Amino acid sequence: MKASHHLFLLCPLTICAAQTQDAPEITSHQAPATFTSRSNLVSVPVVVRDSKGHAVGNLRLEDFRLFDQGKPQVITKFSVNRSGGFGAAPPGLAVGGKQVENTDPALPPKAALPDRYVAYVFDDIHLKFEDLARVRTAAEKHFAESLAPTSRAAIYTTSGRVTLDFTADREKLHEALLRIGPAPNAMPPPGLSCPDVISPYEADLILNKQDPQAEQAAFQELLQCLPPAAIRRGTIEIISLRALSANNINTQSVMGVLAGVVQRISVMPGSRSIVLASPGFLLLSELRAKETDLMDRAIRSNVTISSLDARGLLDPWLGEAGSTKDRLDSLEMRYRREAADANKDVMAELADGTGGKFFKNDNGLKEGLDQLAAPPEYTYVLGFAPQNLKYDGSYHGLKVTIANSKGLELQARRGYWAPNHAEDAAEQARNEIRDAVFSLEELRDIPADVTTEFLKLSDTAAELTVEAHLDLNGLKFRTAADRSEDTLTVVTGVFDQDGHYVGGIQRVIDMRLRERTLSKLLASGMAVKETFQIAAPGRYVVRVVVRDSDGQAMAARNGTVDIP
Repeated sequence: MKASHHLFLLCPLTICAAQTQDAPEITSHQAPATFTSRSNLVSVPVVVRDSKGHAVGNLRLEDFRLFDQGKPQVITKFSVNRSGGFGAAPPGLAVGGKQVENTDPALPPKAALPDRYVAYVFDDIHLKFEDLARVRTAAEKHFAESLAPTSRAAIYTTSGRVTLDFTADREKLHEALLRIGPAPNAMPPPGLSCPDVISPYEADLILNKQDPQAEQAAFQELLQCLPPAAIRRGTIEIISLRALSANNINTQSVMGVLAGVVQRISVMPGSRSIVLASPGFLLLSELRAKETDLMDRAIRSNVTISSLDARGLLDPWLGEAGSTKDRLDSLEMRYRREAADANKDVMAELADGTGGKFFKNDNGLKEGLDQLAAPPEYTYVLGFAPQNLKYDGSYHGLKVTIANSKGLELQARRGYWAPNHAEDAAEQARNEIRDAVFSLEELRDIPADVTTEFLKLSDTAAELTVEAHLDLNGLKFRTAADRSEDTLTVVTGVFDQDGHYVGGIQRVIDMRLRERTLSKLLASGMAVKETFQIAAPGRYVVRVVVRDSDGQAMAARNGTVDIP
């Protein structure tokens, strides 16, 4: 799929207004978005479920209380996101190059457009072969039985060895699953003759928390595979350093892949979910900022991250030590249990922090995948700006409560890490408009209508024209001398029938209108037209997003067109 245009380049523009000779009243040019926004806004997704596990969607802003480090915060942003998307496309028929209503009952109904995108991330770095085999089998059944016609699935691995972009082709999904196996870099670092004898969790206790019991237990564990003479002073420290280094390398790989998947799925026009199948991994303090950044990206792009404990029920050796065990054996069991719990913490945090779910301690992996692939029907997003925030990278614990919470279960983000520097307002603004383009939500602060028209150039090529007609009565113009001023940013995006992004054009329109011209525009509106060269027939979704210069009003409208 190709379109012969470049992102954000200028294309022909039709504006229904007269121009003066001395100074143009309306100009159009390419420029970055410069919307004002509240800096350091922290977004907190919240899912509220009743006693039957159903998401509750009738709560209001005044029902919530939000605390940062125990201090109450003013909630300045409140929204309720409901899962769903285009669903069945409105009936229409391409006639003479224009989209018109399909009124012929003899014509077959159009296929529904995809509205749910789920990216499955298999942690082949940390999963053992037997656990990976079980989760692959569960995924096969899940795809065969639970992949809806309007859903698209993608497959990724944390090692990056297997990647399959979004598709509904079950055979391709099957082939990708067969290629997933334990990654070679999941092996212990070279030079260790006692593989896994000191876990990253124990190494953290020994090196960072100075735990003498952990060091004593590590010494006894080393005796199981090394002669006493080989255990010299510093041996435990060296092996612990290697364990932490290998852990951080693998953890950074997982976090990097998840960040890449968030970026990829954020351009899909519908409900967006990520399912991470993993036994968990240890996230040390030096990588916590990456976790916060990952959650912020997901929240900003309306992406939920759910986690599947791919090991199922805990292994028997993680149970309580028996009465015949001596003290050191009991310590080893204790550290193994604690390590398993610590490894799962990050999976629970990602799920809580983005509005997803954590499926754990259950061997019903197929049922777990079925649950996790479906986003909650309702998710509340609370936003607040921390007062006197220090850019010191410190952790801030969050707590959300609701009034009259009897019988309700609340799931919310647990905390965030303060940035080490102030946020870049321009980058934040670009993210905001980008997120609006890659969403299905329709906004009507600025009334707008979208029409499409195409011209067939050949059997395999067509020229697609998208026109947005804007009602400017809702804009808040600034008064300067004898002019009324405002700036509109209009972005037109095109997606194919599988939701893949074909391309988009951004246009910035500066208006410095005299009273007579303003009156005409308020009466007639403004038309913004963009043209795309489409290289393949098929169904396309178009989306137009409009923002004014102060971010006080916004329009977002969708449309569809069939090109035979």
